[in-house]
Amino acid sequence: MTDVSDHRYMQLALALGRRGQGRTWPNPAVGAVVVKDGIIVGRGWTQPGGRPHAEPEALKRAGDAARGATLYVTLEPCSHFGKSPPCADAVIAAGIARVVSAVEDSNPEVGGQGHARLRAAGIAVEVGVCGEEAVRDHAGHFLRIREKRPFVILKLAVSADDKIAAAGHRPVAITGEAAKARMHLLRAQSDAILVGIGTVLADDPLLTCRLPGLEAQSPVRVVLDRALRLPGESRLVHSAREHPLWVMTSDLSEAPAAMKLGAAGAQVIRLPVITAPMPGLDLKAVSNTLSEKGITRLMVEGGARVASSFLSAGLVDEVWLLRGPDTIGMDGIPALDTQPLSVIAQSPRWRVRATETLDRDILTIYERT
Repeated sequence: MTDVSDHRYMQLALALGRRGQGRTWPNPAVGAVVVKDGIIVGRGWTQPGGRPHAEPEALKRAGDAARGATLYVTLEPCSHFGKSPPCADAVIAAGIARVVSAVEDSNPEVGGQGHARLRAAGIAVEVGVCGEEAVRDHAGHFLRIREKRPFVILKLAVSADDKIAAAGHRPVAITGEAAKARMHLLRAQSDAILVGIGTVLADDPLLTCRLPGLEAQSPVRVVLDRALRLPGESRLVHSAREHPLWVMTSDLSEAPAAMKLGAAGAQVIRLPVITAPMPGLDLKAVSNTLSEKGITRLMVEGGARVASSFLSAGLVDEVWLLRGPDTIGMDGIPALDTQPLSVIAQSPRWRVRATETLDRDILTIYERT
């Protein structure tokens, strides 16, 4: 029977799983804890690249103590042979007596079969402890299976008067160091980060994680660049061999420009263009392609047109809205290209999930209802 300790150990498993966010794609970032006689004897989380999985990592650390123990895991143990043997078989072989699983895996290759295999082996199985949190943590995995797209976090940093830049798209400092550090952590927890070519031309961003010790966890950088205007001298191109750079362009863009980017280490991906509601790349095709390449968590960071387009297409799952204390003025650039910010802050389609104070800035996280 589920009790308070089950909840506590599952919370630990969830925290362990989040350690892998941004590094385990195309696999979900799972956490696992092995407990025997009230003592934690093994912990594990999905390793970079998605292997080994969390369960064999925790079982390896537990060793012989796993026999007769309880395994807490944030997602149903897999039951199929992929690039690794089934985790359900490893759990059975280890002699685990009870499995507490947060949520069933909707992957049709698993879909309850892992739990069924465990029960058939005489292991007690309980499902649903901290299930709501697990569904949120694994949302990218579930969306990739169900809708062929990643979980999308739209990040907006706006002034007190809802602007993102000064007149002429001139960059201005909107948020302080604490807020910037929080966003760099979000980058490290994302599989990929996406901007439009307008942001690249205006800001020449690097789009890496610059938190000490987390530089290696920088996400894949994705640029929407219909006409391949990405400058060869940009910081993104210069760093393409150190950090992956994917340039998504029109299937009609010029081949010589694509060849130059490819020679610099970037990957050029050609996609169809749409004309309505605004001319540009088909964002559904963008999302589907990123999902096919294994991306489960996508951070959309700029700029106003890209943000507005993702919202209009219904492809945003969370909005991280950072609000600075200063104003920019009437001639500043609005946060969203074709919509007021109230489409998020005052819409019944969005609800506030969390708020954080970061020195003088306020972070509000909205989730879709």
